Amino acid sequence: MDTIGFIAPLLPGKTETDRVAMTSCWRGERKEAYERSRRRLGITREAVFIQPTPNGDVAVVYWEADDVGAALKGMAASDDPFDEWFRDHVREVHGVNLEDGFPPPEQVMDFRAS
Repeated sequence: MDTIGFIAPLLPGKTETDRVAMTSCWRGERKEAYERSRRRLGITREAVFIQPTPNGDVAVVYWEADDVGAALKGMAASDDPFDEWFRDHVREVHGVNLEDGFPPPEQVMDFRAS
């Protein structure tokens, strides 16, 4: 099982747009399409947190997936209507074009209690 955690800065004035969209995926009108997308991409867990910082709000994202790299590539290339909406949303609130690729962060520590 692969894991990844990263932040995505929110563009000024886009925090509430992101909050509403992520809530619609979690327990709203987009829930079924969102869950189908994540299953198809091999994502087995996704958590998103909004964190205020002195330099603006960021989304903190955590994934568990069968293959994180394949999930990122699949999300970037999918012609599924939900995935297309999601890419548009990411571009609108984060200014990131997933089709251009997403370099994964470097993991420098991983503690697990035994």
